[in-house]
Amino acid sequence: MPRTTDGDGTPVPQRLLAAATRLFAEQGYDRTSVQEIVEAAGVTKGALYHYFGSKDDLLHEVYARVLRLQQERLDQFADADEPIEKRVRGAAADVVVTTIDNLDDASIFFRSMHHLSPEKNKQVRSERRRYHERFRALIEEGQREGVFSTATPADLVVDYHFGSVHHLSTWYRPDGPLSPQQVADHLADLLLRALRP
Repeated sequence: MPRTTDGDGTPVPQRLLAAATRLFAEQGYDRTSVQEIVEAAGVTKGALYHYFGSKDDLLHEVYARVLRLQQERLDQFADADEPIEKRVRGAAADVVVTTIDNLDDASIFFRSMHHLSPEKNKQVRSERRRYHERFRALIEEGQREGVFSTATPADLVVDYHFGSVHHLSTWYRPDGPLSPQQVADHLADLLLRALRP
């Protein structure tokens, strides 16, 4: 049975994911070998295969952990006892901040998603669809209440915002002039301006 932690108490799965994320970001998924990942994590191949069935599973988990976090946070915004405009703004800003905070994960995924097995690809698409549907339901709630304009279909509003989010990895730089929260505030404000009647 592989050790679950190293000397400093870091769980082996986290070490493997950290090593894989760094290597995928630096070299690309297809140019990174399993051997390089286990050497960087300081574990054996047996340990990797104990926690992850394949390199494909590591790639899936790189993205899935961010999506799980974002879904959990979206659910909190959606379920909050707040006016709809405040909930939408909070959710719209949060997905920007959590994407920037995990920029390597997001960029690796969008660059390498086509390497996933058809089954994992379908699973990820389903998880993303669930997130987008929950976000769209918030927009529709605001439209029903008359807080948001119905001139633009909710689906298009969601695609507009997430198009901006998905492109963050192509231009955002941590040493640039805007903090993650400032970018999030600007994009959330743009979304709300587009929604106002």
